[in-house]
Amino acid sequence: MSFDHPASVALVEDDADFRQALVERLTLEGCDVRAFSAAEPALKVLDADFPGVVVTDLRMPGLDGRQLLSRLQALDPTLPVILITGHGDIADAVAAMHDGAYDFVAKPFPFERLQDSLKRALEKRGLVLENRRLAAIAAEGGQELPLAGSSRAVTALRATIAQIADARMDVLIEGETGTGKEAVARALHNGGRRRLAPFVAVNCGALPDGLIESELFGHELGAFAGALRRRVGHVERAHNGSLFLDEVESMPLGVQVKMLRVLEEREVHPIGANEPRALDLRVLASSKVDLGEAAKAGTFREDLYYRLNVVRLRVPPLRERREDIPLLFAHFLRRAADRHGVEPPAVDDAIRRRLLEADWPGNIRELAHYAERVALSLEETARPADEGLSLPERLNRFEADLLRAALEAHRGDIAAVLAEMRVPRKTLYDKLQRHGLKPAAFRSGS
Repeated sequence: MSFDHPASVALVEDDADFRQALVERLTLEGCDVRAFSAAEPALKVLDADFPGVVVTDLRMPGLDGRQLLSRLQALDPTLPVILITGHGDIADAVAAMHDGAYDFVAKPFPFERLQDSLKRALEKRGLVLENRRLAAIAAEGGQELPLAGSSRAVTALRATIAQIADARMDVLIEGETGTGKEAVARALHNGGRRRLAPFVAVNCGALPDGLIESELFGHELGAFAGALRRRVGHVERAHNGSLFLDEVESMPLGVQVKMLRVLEEREVHPIGANEPRALDLRVLASSKVDLGEAAKAGTFREDLYYRLNVVRLRVPPLRERREDIPLLFAHFLRRAADRHGVEPPAVDDAIRRRLLEADWPGNIRELAHYAERVALSLEETARPADEGLSLPERLNRFEADLLRAALEAHRGDIAAVLAEMRVPRKTLYDKLQRHGLKPAAFRSGS
């Protein structure tokens, strides 16, 4: 019986012949084996997130198996360690089991004995790492910050993400610069069955010229001059997970041909490889331009556009979700203050007016940068327009600003404004009349 993938094994064995024989047999059974002749070099590369099992000889020069076990237990008490012993060392091996070793096998042993122990240890390790990653995802606070808020636009977007997060189709994410397209991609990944596998984000516009194909698809040793080692490309690294192609419109036409094959065949062909490699991945692509128009203009392959455009999500700009701006700003301000070790400054009238009235063409990114400057007191505070007014006059002006922002955000939809403001209908109409605000003036096309 072969091992299920992935199956990483760190083998520590000082006997070169025996080590090589085990490496060959484990590799044939589907294991990804890292072999070491001593404990010290193994400790330099093993950490608490090692996705597999350690198999080590008990008797070795330098650090022996029990000392290695102790060091590994300090790194991660849940990391399974299987000891290989001679018949004369069984008592030590049993003592090591009391110290936390997963199992031991005594030489000589049939390979099936080690295989059975490894299979159980790998299953246990998989469960531990899955629970660890689930806990980490939960600690992130659920939704990505750019998706926080109660506006109708972002609430609908979150609902769509939840609906398709576990689906198998690829997704095209469109939106202006800085709206949070990567946050949408991560929410799709974290909300579905692939959340425990890699999320690989690639900025297509930042890939170096001349190395784009190697970066994306990888290459074999000696595939071209300077290829001194095998490279696993971004596409292959996303195997079993999600590949996020940011600014996909920047991908050169020649590379788009190979990417089309990845999407159609679900396989990647590294440069210099004799055969393609099968992939199981979901592709999430984002664009800040209309890819349909780009396809008509000939700057983007039409066949790739239709292959990506299985499901399309539009991320709304901040001007379409103004009621979310204060909440987002408060989060960004707190985060910036914590990062710089300062207390968040008070939000004065000038900052409130800026939040309500600015167009925010840079969207979430611009808002976060503004919060950073405010946290560091680098943002000049303009003299408030209502300086010198009485408190009732200031409150009256602020109320008018809030109502105007709500009407703009909801395009004059009175039912939506009522839901947001939570006041009786007659009270709302009275306030609108007092401030000279007409809902019809805010409706689309007005």
